[in-house]
Amino acid sequence: MHILLLEDDRTLAAAVLSYLHTKHYQVDWAESLEQARTLVQCNHYWAVLLDLNLPDGDGLALLPQLRAVKDSPTVIAVTARDQVSDRIRGLDAGADDYLVKPYDPEELLARLRAIERRRHQDAAGARVVRGQVHIDLAREMVQVAGLPVVLTPKEWALLRVLASRPAQIFTRERLQEALYQWDASSDSNTLEVFISRLRRKLGSNLIQTVRGTGYRLEPA
Repeated sequence: MHILLLEDDRTLAAAVLSYLHTKHYQVDWAESLEQARTLVQCNHYWAVLLDLNLPDGDGLALLPQLRAVKDSPTVIAVTARDQVSDRIRGLDAGADDYLVKPYDPEELLARLRAIERRRHQDAAGARVVRGQVHIDLAREMVQVAGLPVVLTPKEWALLRVLASRPAQIFTRERLQEALYQWDASSDSNTLEVFISRLRRKLGSNLIQTVRGTGYRLEPA
C-alpha cells in the first residue's frame, strides 16, 4: 500500500519511514508542499500523512489536489498543533483523521489498519459476477461454475483491487502496491506471475490486459 509522508522534520521522517517499511508499507517522503504536489501528480496514494506546518505553507493547501484525484487517498493530518481549534480546522478542511505530535508509531499503525478496514467494509457488500465466475468480496470467496476456488493471500490482494471497481482500468503500479504489502521486493515480473495464476484458476478472459495502461476485469 502506497503512502505519502509529508513531513519537514527529517529526524521524524526517517523514523516514520523506517518503521512503516518494517510493516511492509511503501512510503514516499516529501518535505515541502512543492515536492508533495509533484509526487501526487505522478503516483496513486492509498493514504497521506499530512504535516500542517511546512516551510512553504500550510499542508492543508494540498487537500484540494488530493480530493481531485479519482479514488482519493485517506488523509491523516499530523502536526504539533494541539489546540482543539486547529484540529477542527483540519477536519473541516477535509482531513479524515488527526494525530498530534509526538505520537506513538503503534498508534499511527492502528490508524492505518482502521483505514484499511473501512475501505474493505465499503466494498463489503460487493458481489461481482462474470459468467461462471462469482466473486464475494465480503467473505473473500470465489466460485467458478458453482465450485469454490482457493486463492492465496497475494492472489486475493490482486483480485480484491480489480473487483472493487470492475469497470476501472488499474495501472501496473497500482496493482503492484497490492502485492507490496505482502512482499516488499515485488516487481513487475511478480505481478505478471500472479495475473497468470488468477487466469489459470478463474478463466483466461476474466482479467483483460489493456495495452500501455494495465489491467481490468472483463466488462459485464
